[in-house]
Amino acid sequence: MVFGRGRKAKKEEATEPAEVREGNAADAADDATETSGRSATGPFDVSEISNRDGYVDLGALLIAPRDGLQLRLEVEEATQRVVAVTMDLEGSSLQLQAFAAPRSEGLWDEIREQIGQSVGGQGGQVEEIQGGFGTELVAKLPSGISDGSQGYRVARFIGVDGPRWFLRGVFGGEAALNRDAAAGLEELFRKIVVIRGDNPMPPRDLLQLRLPKDATGSVPPGAPEFQQPERGPEITQIG
Repeated sequence: MVFGRGRKAKKEEATEPAEVREGNAADAADDATETSGRSATGPFDVSEISNRDGYVDLGALLIAPRDGLQLRLEVEEATQRVVAVTMDLEGSSLQLQAFAAPRSEGLWDEIREQIGQSVGGQGGQVEEIQGGFGTELVAKLPSGISDGSQGYRVARFIGVDGPRWFLRGVFGGEAALNRDAAAGLEELFRKIVVIRGDNPMPPRDLLQLRLPKDATGSVPPGAPEFQQPERGPEITQIG
């Protein structure tokens, strides 16, 4: 597995949708957990695992390693804070962001609606589909092709409401279109562990990500290697 820093995100290119209204569906997060079986199939809350050994520790997220996996942290240019981590595997990508959430309300329904409005405002189209993580969103945005013609960028958004947190994933590349191509990244998504922390946080605030501790010291056997920063996926500008 290779680990590197992704592109610097401009402050005006918000990786999280603009603020949305507070949800009114009481206990939506608990209902979502019960109907989806999240606590059994993942992603997991840190309280649901026995120990943290073997994971790549990125602060708010613990990532299970896998051969061929590359990890890139995306940094906000103005503040230098890490705002997302992207997993690259077999030619496809999955961008991850974790947010604080209300104790008794889910965020995914409202965030899906807002993503749809954002994509529509950019001349794109969205479609809701049912997948392994419940309701998903496929977004198509206009994009110029090298020959001058007009094409589309496609991204598939998934979201999982957990206990006081919300985890969003954005598939890019072949995984956005092909379920078989997404299988490896979907498996890794289910193995993610979210560390919400006990500090009070406003809903939709990003949970803090950071470089692994090994990034500044010696790298033990089996730990990720590090490479030069590279540009992150353009799809991070959506939503």
